[in-house]
Amino acid sequence: QLQAFGGGLVQAGGSLRLSCAASGRTFMYLHMAWFRQAPGKEREFVAGFSWSGSGTYYTNSVKGRFTISRDNVKNTVFLQMNSLKPEDTAVYYCAADPVRAGIHSTYDYWGQGTLVTVSS
Repeated sequence: QLQAFGGGLVQAGGSLRLSCAASGRTFMYLHMAWFRQAPGKEREFVAGFSWSGSGTYYTNSVKGRFTISRDNVKNTVFLQMNSLKPEDTAVYYCAADPVRAGIHSTYDYWGQGTLVTVSS
């Protein structure tokens, strides 16, 4: 089970940190990712990494601004979002997969979304 939180309203240029708490599986062996879905658009991959740390992935629009990290003791994955832009406004979802890491949409486990709104 995944539970995402930390969304909210922020002005453009501001920062937010999203958290995703995992339970029910061996968290440290799960590939983790964040996705987002803006109003009227399809869900898109934002950031992710393999459980071993051998691969970290970002969509081009967030490179240099967002950072994904994890705390295996707390079974939590984070998404630090800096220099936020209005186009980052979306519902953000965390996802996990025991087999495949990287940029794909077939993650096995999904959390509920948390809304991020960036005002101009």
